[in-house]
Amino acid sequence: MRRLLALLCTLPGLLRAEAPAPTYDVVVYGGTSAAIIAAVQAKKMGKSVVVVSPDKHLGGLSSGGLGFTDSGDKSVIGGLSRDFYHRVWREYQRPEAWRHEAKEKFGNKGQGTVAMDAGERTMWIFEPSVAEKVFEDYVKEFGLVVERDEWLDRAQGVEKRDGRITSLRTLSGKTYRGRMFIDATYEGDLMAAAGVSYTFGREPNAAFGETLNGIQLAHAKSHQFAGKVDPYVVEGDPSSGLLPRIQDIPVGGRDGEGDKKIQAYNFRMCLTKVPANRVEFPRPPGYDPKQYALLARALAQGSTHVFGKFDLIPNAKTDTNNHGPFSTDNIGMNWDYPDASYERRREIIAEHRRYQQGYLYFLANDPSVPAKIRESFAQWGLAKDEFTDNGHWPHQIYVREARRMTADVVVNENHLKRKIPTPRSVGMGSYNMDSHNVQRIVVRDADGKAYVRNEGDVQVNPGRPYPIDYGALIPKKEQCANLLVPVCVSCTHIAYGSIRMEPVFMILGQSAATAAALAIDQGVAVQDVPFADLSAKLLADGQVLDRAAGPKTVRRDAKELPGVTVDDADAQLTGTWTESTASPSFIGTGYRHDAKGEHGAVSARFEAKLPKAGKYEVFLALVPNVNRATNATITVAHAGGADVRRWNLRDKTANGLLSLGTFGFDEQHPAVVTISNQGADGFVVIDAVNWQTR
Repeated sequence: MRRLLALLCTLPGLLRAEAPAPTYDVVVYGGTSAAIIAAVQAKKMGKSVVVVSPDKHLGGLSSGGLGFTDSGDKSVIGGLSRDFYHRVWREYQRPEAWRHEAKEKFGNKGQGTVAMDAGERTMWIFEPSVAEKVFEDYVKEFGLVVERDEWLDRAQGVEKRDGRITSLRTLSGKTYRGRMFIDATYEGDLMAAAGVSYTFGREPNAAFGETLNGIQLAHAKSHQFAGKVDPYVVEGDPSSGLLPRIQDIPVGGRDGEGDKKIQAYNFRMCLTKVPANRVEFPRPPGYDPKQYALLARALAQGSTHVFGKFDLIPNAKTDTNNHGPFSTDNIGMNWDYPDASYERRREIIAEHRRYQQGYLYFLANDPSVPAKIRESFAQWGLAKDEFTDNGHWPHQIYVREARRMTADVVVNENHLKRKIPTPRSVGMGSYNMDSHNVQRIVVRDADGKAYVRNEGDVQVNPGRPYPIDYGALIPKKEQCANLLVPVCVSCTHIAYGSIRMEPVFMILGQSAATAAALAIDQGVAVQDVPFADLSAKLLADGQVLDRAAGPKTVRRDAKELPGVTVDDADAQLTGTWTESTASPSFIGTGYRHDAKGEHGAVSARFEAKLPKAGKYEVFLALVPNVNRATNATITVAHAGGADVRRWNLRDKTANGLLSLGTFGFDEQHPAVVTISNQGADGFVVIDAVNWQTR
């Protein structure tokens, strides 16, 4: 009897200890924007869901400082991704949201779009704390179960049976069982631990018939030193050694050859000049001004790049990003991050923080910095009311790229350029194929002089928005039948350079959750979800799967215009112009822009052979947008001399032609129009120049 009583007394404890973990319909691993959107979609489709987040703060980069949204063509951003930007817009309709500046004084400048779109009730520019509030509101509104600070046991934490994940276990010992799993991390840790194949670094161009992948010196024209900056501690003396922050390695191959190196990371900082909300840049532990000697040398040679990316967000704050040859990108210091242990990743993140805080402190305080720059920089500081539990420093490093899944479908440059069809679109991208620099090396000119060169930067527009195939989100079936990967998608390095934008991650997060729910309902592997069912549900939920849902591209032949027309393809170009077809309307095969001065001074000379002397009205073909310069310098050379004026390239004129005036022309003086970006306050765009008799 006593044994029975003892057993009965211990039974409750035994039952509590052995109670099995609940089985969720969907287990989302990650705390990124894609993770929260995926969880919301799963819940909206009636599924039980848990978010297992290594992060305490939700939203990843969207709430981690990237408030100047890389939106690309916003017409292809739909579904819950657009809902996020609508909720941000709602937050800023509240008068109390404007604490440090009046709403009317903020302006309305965004990246390729207006910041606040009243017509579509969306807002694309925002403070980190507002974005985090929106994600937390999703959690409350949909009753999401979120387990924070739970880190996957990457060595033994994934249990699989018959090619399917049955559970994941975290380092704290907690187990999460599920029917479907979504890896929404920037690193792809669940994917890798589940035995799904992946890659990182840069593929050779030859692997997929690309042109922009692999090592890139010829294409790397942005964020370069303006002059030939000597790399040695003692200028001209190789025996003195290299300055810090230069990789003492050869390039390792020719342009287009692959390697395992990673584009640079940084923190997207939130800065302000408002005294009441400003915290002086801290002197980081272990600060060493010698680490910035290369920057000092570039500044001494006249570089002024350091204020290039102080993009304004509400309440007199910034989203401050990398800009120029030596900036917040910690080039070459993250190559082992993708496969690194948690401990090693923490070391890399800490080194990036120390470097970037030292960069700020150096610019604001070091006597080697020109006084004008130093005094201007010292007016800035960290925003006191942002990242309040982390020393006002972003809690998320910008993991621009880590692992990428290798599936049956590998999206590449040719998909983005629509040279290869995408039959199963689950969302669209539109941003530039954008890789930051990968390494900083020493090269030599024709005379043998050594100088510093950054390698890896590519910024090429794919031409127009493009669809992203469902196959990029699902592993090979034999590797895992119930996992979806909406962030570390199956694609090449250069394709990921465009896909890797926060609005796209949210789009793909929603699509992944939709597929997971349908796979549960139909009792099939994620690879076998009927695409007709998936696309029908996505469209019903507001996703944009094809450009047909947005503006159509209208290409005009120059021959259609009366008079004489010279296209940008026939102009004499000086400096680096970027070709594009992103606008829905243009003349010829495309147009060109100056990347808002990123590449320095540019000009374009349009010269026409007119049929006879006389008076002609001169027109400039416009490709208008809110980000165009309002003061582009345009010179019209004519028989009477030259007319030099500044013109507004945002002007929306009839037939897209801006009249520059009527002038007399003769056979002795060439008919020339020259456009430059000197002193321009936005993008300078060239498409065509037209002369019509009067």
